[in-house]
Amino acid sequence: MGGESKQTSTTQSQTQPWLEAQPALKNILTQLQGGLNNTGVTSAENGALNTIVQNANNAAAKYAPAVDNYATTLLGGGGATAQSGNINDAYQAYLKATQPLASNTNYDPRTTPGFSDTIAALTSDITNATNGQFAAAGRDLSGYNQQALGRGIAQGVAPTIMAQYNQNVQNQQGAAKDLYNAGNTTAGIQTGLTQQDLANRGQGVTAAGAATDAANTGANATLAAEAQRRGIPVQALGLLAQIGIPIAGLGSQSNGTTTQTNQMSGVQQFMGITGGLSQLFGGSGGGAAGGIGTAANMIKFISDRNAKEDIEEVGALHDGTPVYRYRYKGQPGFQIGLMAQDVEQYAPEAVGKIGEFKAVDYKLATERAVRKVA
Repeated sequence: MGGESKQTSTTQSQTQPWLEAQPALKNILTQLQGGLNNTGVTSAENGALNTIVQNANNAAAKYAPAVDNYATTLLGGGGATAQSGNINDAYQAYLKATQPLASNTNYDPRTTPGFSDTIAALTSDITNATNGQFAAAGRDLSGYNQQALGRGIAQGVAPTIMAQYNQNVQNQQGAAKDLYNAGNTTAGIQTGLTQQDLANRGQGVTAAGAATDAANTGANATLAAEAQRRGIPVQALGLLAQIGIPIAGLGSQSNGTTTQTNQMSGVQQFMGITGGLSQLFGGSGGGAAGGIGTAANMIKFISDRNAKEDIEEVGALHDGTPVYRYRYKGQPGFQIGLMAQDVEQYAPEAVGKIGEFKAVDYKLATERAVRKVA
């Protein structure tokens, strides 16, 4: 259930707060109108934009290939591991030269190159000296001669043998240590090169973006320049409009006719009808739930939950029927009453329909509560 009402009014107004300034304002507007022909891009602006585009294209042609090559090189590792083979070859050569001594556990001085010649020379010197002494005394080749010779050789050779043995041990351990350090150094260098290779590749990813930007420099400059070519006239027109439109509106005169159509819902129409009935029958309530005097015995009240909003339960009748506070949709005032959906559960005869909404005969709906009190 719905309807509408229309209201038409004609208004006319005239304002002349700037009457004395009208000649000056018209002069300003005339000048603004003349400026409409000068909102395009000037020759100087056009030349500057063309220069920007040309410079950008030159820069792209000059630097983009170098940037692209740099990015490609970095993405390939930047040559960080190019010397890896040479470093490994050097280590292998060092290993080959050091390995025999580093892995030798035979410390016998007699296996030392040149050691036998040293011992032989030392033994010969001791023999000659000892035998010479006994020969001078006429006792050469005697038992004492042999005993003294043996003792002299032992005393003279033993320190040399011991020293050479210790030197062999020291040399072997030193070589093993040097080989170990060389291995660690080589591994560290190789690891560093690998890490640098990875770092270069990571920088290559960033440089690839820079290479793309460099290649797009000319195109981006062209787009920016064209945006300026489009934007300059629009900005100029906007400035003229900001100045001209307010001035043009000063001292204006307006006439007009307005028509207003109000669409009313079924609830609003019913509220109007019941309000009229309330006045007709002398009631004091202005709303559907507020009572309309003796008219309450003639009609049912719209109590459909679907016609209401802001619904809150505030109490109950003596028979337990809930009582609510609510507003009819589209109406500002709050009402207190029942819900048709509750009443029809125990007194369907008290519920009817007004248009699309359910309505309640409050006398029939409250009979049960009255009997409870009685």
